[in-house]
Amino acid sequence: MSRTALLNIDTQQSFHHREYWQEKGFAEFQQAMLGLIEGCESRGVPVVDIFHVDDTGPFSLESGFVEPMSFLRHQPAVVFQKHVHNAFTDTGLDHWLRERDINHLIICGLRTEQCCETTARVASDLGYAVTFVSEATLTFPMTYKGITLDTDDLRHRTETVLDGRFAEIKTVAETLESL
Repeated sequence: MSRTALLNIDTQQSFHHREYWQEKGFAEFQQAMLGLIEGCESRGVPVVDIFHVDDTGPFSLESGFVEPMSFLRHQPAVVFQKHVHNAFTDTGLDHWLRERDINHLIICGLRTEQCCETTARVASDLGYAVTFVSEATLTFPMTYKGITLDTDDLRHRTETVLDGRFAEIKTVAETLESL
């Protein structure tokens, strides 16, 4: 049994219904995500789907959008719902991983600098080795104090703050080669 798991974070239909949704980078994200999932599955690495759930809006269960994005076809080993930015708080994920003696996590999904990065930081603090596959993450431009960071800026910022501290940054190919 593999001691590695792939965490697919928030790759859910809810995002298509947010005002900031854009198609830029989505095709590349899909291709990277599908390659990563297929490669992990073929190596016996369990895929864990994590979905963000809110009380109202497109992330509420009542909306019907808390479902995998339509391009995803895999069968997850397990599914967890989260209500905060990381995949561990009050979800049972840590218990599930430790029961299976999993000590290495590969992270992909939405949004690069929010739920994916926060999960990587918490996972590292909990003692997991973390591989962050930023090409298999997606995000959207953000503006603060009149300065907009585009998706490339946000990805670079996330890689910079995670690398060597909380995670190893790898491509899909590098990740699969290391398994």
